[in-house]
Amino acid sequence: MKKSIVWLASYPKSGNTWARIFLANYLSNAQKPMSINQVNKFGMGDSITKTYNMVAGRQIDYSNIGIVLSLREKVLRGIVGNNADVNLVKTHNIRGLAYGVDLIPEKFTRSAVYIIRNPLDVVLSYSRHYALSHEETVEAFSRSDNGNAADASTVWQFLGSWTEHVQSWTAKSPYSSLLLRYEDFLETPTESFGKLLDHLGVPIDEDRLMRAIRFSSFDEVSKQEAAGGFGERSPNAEKFFAKGKSGQWQTDLDPTLVDRVSKDHRNTMKRYGYLE
Repeated sequence: MKKSIVWLASYPKSGNTWARIFLANYLSNAQKPMSINQVNKFGMGDSITKTYNMVAGRQIDYSNIGIVLSLREKVLRGIVGNNADVNLVKTHNIRGLAYGVDLIPEKFTRSAVYIIRNPLDVVLSYSRHYALSHEETVEAFSRSDNGNAADASTVWQFLGSWTEHVQSWTAKSPYSSLLLRYEDFLETPTESFGKLLDHLGVPIDEDRLMRAIRFSSFDEVSKQEAAGGFGERSPNAEKFFAKGKSGQWQTDLDPTLVDRVSKDHRNTMKRYGYLE
């Protein structure tokens, strides 16, 4: 059994999908933008309900946390069972334990990529995606028991607070990890996406890199979603790709909530350049 999983990890609404769309366009050497609904061909999620059903050999009660966690190791073992050198796996789970179950086992892990975004902007995107008020989202970001409830497409995901999530994935680990900032994807895309390819051991071709960046741009993916929808859009949200900017919190988030987030997550925000 190879340690083949490369985790593409993030707190929800922090840029994970953007990174995966870029990788799909680069790895396929696409000459025209790849359909955003075909991206899953170049990686998988660790919380897809149908995968758990497949492993169980039956339709499971996906709302039952105990059943989901009892199947998790079998799901991950199934992923690495293809004997590939690298399996890209998206996760929003915290790197830690849930009810005693190791969510991110070292025995399956080759490396990790962690994508971080200013939590003040994440609040806005998270609220839209999950149909929560800004106040509810800010409160959830500070709870250790925060998680995404199961639905027909996704089993339970265990997040923890925003700070706990970041700290879990950026702590010292026995395998190599790469930290990428959403804001750097926007400001220095060539360098940032180049780092992602380098971490994966993928040779960098400049023309191919620039093309994949264009094909995964916000304008391109939002145009595709408007034309044909996106399978990862929440039923609670009008669209998945809403604005794709940074600093939107300065006009869209109530100052009292800005203060609350900045107080609750001050040290981690300062460490990664989100507070002076």
